[in-house]
Amino acid sequence: MSINRRTDRLGVHSIGEFSMTVPSLKEAQAFYSTFGLDVLGEPGGLALRTHGHPHIWGRLREGAMKKFERLTLHCFEDDLPALKRHIESQGVALLAPPDNAQDPSGLWLRSPDGMLLQVRAGAKTTLDASAHQSPALPVDGAPCAPYRRHAQPVRPTRLSHIALTTGSVSQQADFYIRVLGLRMSDHSGDGVAFLHAPHGGDHHLVALAASAGPGLHHLSWDVPTVDDIGLGAMTMSAAGYKEGWGVGRHVLGSNYFYYAQDPWGSFCEYSATIDYIPASANWKGKDHPPEDSFYLWGPDVPPALFAYSEAGAWA
Repeated sequence: MSINRRTDRLGVHSIGEFSMTVPSLKEAQAFYSTFGLDVLGEPGGLALRTHGHPHIWGRLREGAMKKFERLTLHCFEDDLPALKRHIESQGVALLAPPDNAQDPSGLWLRSPDGMLLQVRAGAKTTLDASAHQSPALPVDGAPCAPYRRHAQPVRPTRLSHIALTTGSVSQQADFYIRVLGLRMSDHSGDGVAFLHAPHGGDHHLVALAASAGPGLHHLSWDVPTVDDIGLGAMTMSAAGYKEGWGVGRHVLGSNYFYYAQDPWGSFCEYSATIDYIPASANWKGKDHPPEDSFYLWGPDVPPALFAYSEAGAWA
């Protein structure tokens, strides 16, 4: 059992995995490997892991176009029956698992946008306590920065959050809060909303951004420090993945970032030192003006960051 659990709140606690189709598994292998993930072949596609850890964060299969197909969220095993009753009490229909499900267990349902969701008992992949780090600070009379030749490859440690696009931020946020137990961290009108898990974790587990339709905007991967973000950005550019945004710092969430655009128009984010919301905190989500809701500093935002890149509505 997690040391960071609320007994007065019912809800999912973390991301299990996601499933997505992409036009080319070969291109996916190259992009995600360069980004610093372990990309492993499996029957029918690829599995994404963070270096040295067995947890599978994502599964990719080849399709005609990029399409974010489904999201698995984990809950505590003893909460699953109560979550089932609660979901049904909210008028949400439970579905049979799809034929191609790797693990058909748990509860299956669709969001108001039509995305397939699985809620199952599983490991708490969100942190139970913050683990913030910073690059070494200078010591008077001694050099601080390491030699560039000694820099190690950037290796994300975990999937921090998933940002989804939607035609209605308010409707989607209401669903994730009312049905699945997430909590509002912050929002800016109906333009963007950040939701955290009730049992301790990052400022947001799911982000929702207004767009032309439903889909994936970005996958955010945690790295230890802002130095790792800079090194990661340099690595991606050197490998030919030059489109992106950053390095910069967000306001809501406070994290440093760099977004690398994948071959299909969505993004992978290097993220460091995001705000942490302990289970003990009764965080009050606020509505922020647009100028205070996006980024504190960084380069101008490229138009591609707001482009809709999904294949279309979910079946």
